[in-house]
Amino acid sequence: MDKGNRRRIREGEQIVAKQKKKSSPVRQLLSPTRIFIPVVIGLGVAVWFLWKEIDFDKITKLDWGWMTAIWLFCALLMVATRDLGYMYRIRVLTDNEIKWRNSFDVIMLWEFASAISPSVVGGSAVALFIVNKEGINLGRSTAVVMVTAFLDELFYIVMVPIVLAFVGTSHLFPDELRKVFGFNLGMQEVFYVGYGFIVLLTSIILSAIFIAPRGFKKLIMRLTFFSFLKKYRADAIQTGNDIITTSRELKGKPISFWAKAFGATLFSWTARFWVVNFLILAVGSLTFNDHMMVYGRQLVMWVIMLISPTPGGAGVAEYMFTQFLGDYITEGFPGVVALLWRLFTYYPYLFIGVIVLPGWLRRVYLKRKLISFKK
Repeated sequence: MDKGNRRRIREGEQIVAKQKKKSSPVRQLLSPTRIFIPVVIGLGVAVWFLWKEIDFDKITKLDWGWMTAIWLFCALLMVATRDLGYMYRIRVLTDNEIKWRNSFDVIMLWEFASAISPSVVGGSAVALFIVNKEGINLGRSTAVVMVTAFLDELFYIVMVPIVLAFVGTSHLFPDELRKVFGFNLGMQEVFYVGYGFIVLLTSIILSAIFIAPRGFKKLIMRLTFFSFLKKYRADAIQTGNDIITTSRELKGKPISFWAKAFGATLFSWTARFWVVNFLILAVGSLTFNDHMMVYGRQLVMWVIMLISPTPGGAGVAEYMFTQFLGDYITEGFPGVVALLWRLFTYYPYLFIGVIVLPGWLRRVYLKRKLISFKK
């Protein structure tokens, strides 16, 4: 390697070091504005839909009996099941070094970070910080966060063709979304492009981690030697280092490790989607085919919400929910169910995160002081 390349690499590594010295991710979590914005946007859109679609005559005529309460309880049970699955997965990925009680804090704060971050950004940076502060070294923490994202994408890649085999594509994409504000959105095309991108990205990550991690780092670093990509050199170096670290941490893991981790992922995501099915049952009914179609449309929604610019998909999620699933909800209730959906699966993490964060900070920093004192 010539001197010029060595100098460029050193410059990139210095940039990475400077970025690491920036303010703690926790300070970002503590910003009231980041919590206030998604709440206002999400509730604003939900209230607008309620005002637009609500029919008080139908609400009063609905049989608000035991079955409604049972289905709402089932929806709440699915939320708990989803979180238990995530907690079990984080324990598996850390070889049970994180206790059950601490895994609750990790998952709640991870969800909290995702809820106040734009969907396109996610909460991975904060998740890495949280896992690391639980006593998992930086290398393993990086591996845990990367594998978590990989398993989530793998679930999606596997589940889409299975669900499509049941429901097909003729009724999967709502007609209302084929043209919005006078523009032809081509929702079906957007979905296929998004799915293809996820498959491609997951394949690249899989190859980079398990086949040629160092070769991947060299490749992305060479790409940044082009002048128009020079500003991404630090990110490329950091990504390459993360890939190598992850590969080293995962080398030699048994099949049982991957079976448990993917099983927990399948468990959690299935429960996550079933929340909607149970909420719809609380105000109406669904046939088996309807259940599968609701599941399939949620898979399509997930791709669209990935590119949402708002924190936690606030506003976008509520709008997409009514457009995608309104056909399967009793007339006059799409706005009600959309609000319930967000009240069950989004807003609780904002409030739980605010409650858990101070206690978690006291615990991890007290632990660090005790370790320093013993040394």
